[in-house]
Amino acid sequence: MNKLTLWFCMAALSFSQAHAQTHTIEDPRFAGLDKEFNAILNTWHVAGFAVAVVEKDKIIYAKGFGFRDYEHKVPVTPNTLFAVGSNTKAFTAGLLGILRDQGKLDFEQPVRNFLPELVFATDELNEQVTLRDMMTHRTGIQRYDNSWFFFPPKSRDTLLYRIRYFKPHTPLRSQWEYNNFMYLAQGKVAEKLTGKSWEDNIRQYFFDPLEMSHSNLSVIDMVKQQDVALPYKVALDGSIKKQEYHNIDVIGPAGSINSNVLDMGNWVRMWLNGGKYKGKTVLPAAYVQEATGLQMAIWYNQPDKVHPDLHFNGYGLGWFLRSYRGHYQAEHGGNIDGFTALTCLFPTDSIGIVVLCNQGGSFVPDIVHNILADRALKLSKIDWYGEAEKKLHTVPPAEQKKKDTVIIKGTTVLRPLAELTGTYTNNLYGSFEVSRQHDSLFAKLPFKTVHLKHRGYDIFDAISEIDFIEINMTVIHFLMDDNGDINRLEMRLDDEPAVFIKQKSN
Repeated sequence: MNKLTLWFCMAALSFSQAHAQTHTIEDPRFAGLDKEFNAILNTWHVAGFAVAVVEKDKIIYAKGFGFRDYEHKVPVTPNTLFAVGSNTKAFTAGLLGILRDQGKLDFEQPVRNFLPELVFATDELNEQVTLRDMMTHRTGIQRYDNSWFFFPPKSRDTLLYRIRYFKPHTPLRSQWEYNNFMYLAQGKVAEKLTGKSWEDNIRQYFFDPLEMSHSNLSVIDMVKQQDVALPYKVALDGSIKKQEYHNIDVIGPAGSINSNVLDMGNWVRMWLNGGKYKGKTVLPAAYVQEATGLQMAIWYNQPDKVHPDLHFNGYGLGWFLRSYRGHYQAEHGGNIDGFTALTCLFPTDSIGIVVLCNQGGSFVPDIVHNILADRALKLSKIDWYGEAEKKLHTVPPAEQKKKDTVIIKGTTVLRPLAELTGTYTNNLYGSFEVSRQHDSLFAKLPFKTVHLKHRGYDIFDAISEIDFIEINMTVIHFLMDDNGDINRLEMRLDDEPAVFIKQKSN
């Protein structure tokens, strides 16, 4: 290869990389953003994030910041894939909107008319819970997220079966109770009525017509792609640590979509244009209005004095609804190990924003969203970065770090460790095994094995490494029957004690 040919190849590569990181239309509203966003990367110890802004029917700004692979300093681009988490819910609810338009279901009928295998804990819920109740999180059933997060079964049908053991937390339709299981059930309704998997329905009704060609529905498919963000978390010392991808296929309809800001930009374009993309209807216009309209109030508090124009908080169909500085906003966040996402619509302003970040449990998408919203809507500037930074440095140390486990001094294990081992089962969560290694006990949960650290008597702390420090997941009490034999254990999950029965050995 001669020098001239080499020069052209290097120039082409350089242009390709620059183009991959920026996909924008020159707009004075976004001038100087690089400096602001790079400051956020440094202050919040973020590996990377990508943003897109939509106006009417165009993506007017899209860019990547930081790194999708922090260790090797591989930059984020607008094509970089991230897990979008609960942004998936608007897709699943949208499927039901399409099926209703096709005359296959009704939001107001009991959901068991369409999915009889779904059983609730009470006759009242079986007879009255509708699809609208499930879409708006007003069934009165609390989240029970530990059931799928720490005890994931192999099939969605098994997870669906567990719903019958969920005790009502509040009366039906009386209070907003966010629930991922209700979106799993919606996905199962769509499968039942179409004869196709939830994944095939999402591809047919959304990914294909919206040209979301890079998006997929499982981390199994995500990791096969070339431009993929790695998941990260910030340790207590501020260092950026890589995490493992978390496969959440079993709860897929509630949160397993992976996408990039350009594909999600097309999703936003469709919502801003009454359900149409490039002139073709994807979602019925009536459903778009309904889904982004108030269905259920979340809280009733007045706005605070610092930001009196940030007020009202409700839920539509797969969308949170708020007033942002006097502008009507529909948005939804997403969180899963190593990723945080935010998608926002300002329907009456024809503005949309997407922020995808490879940092778990991050405030960065909110900060970036607010900065972009103020610029896109031509609002007076608020120092959102400064406000967030101030909060970061004013959090008391006691709240930054989980307290260490309590040791009950002067106590020993009442029963030999060998008698505590075995398989323990609960209808709501499933089964796990307690085993002994030398003088220590371990609980082999479906998602990982955790150490059981002795607290006192037959009480142990389940210790897991989260955020790269050891924390106490829960406290486990081994309990005995009238004969003094260990026959069950109790631990607190989802804000209530759960009893696991010890299985008799053969």
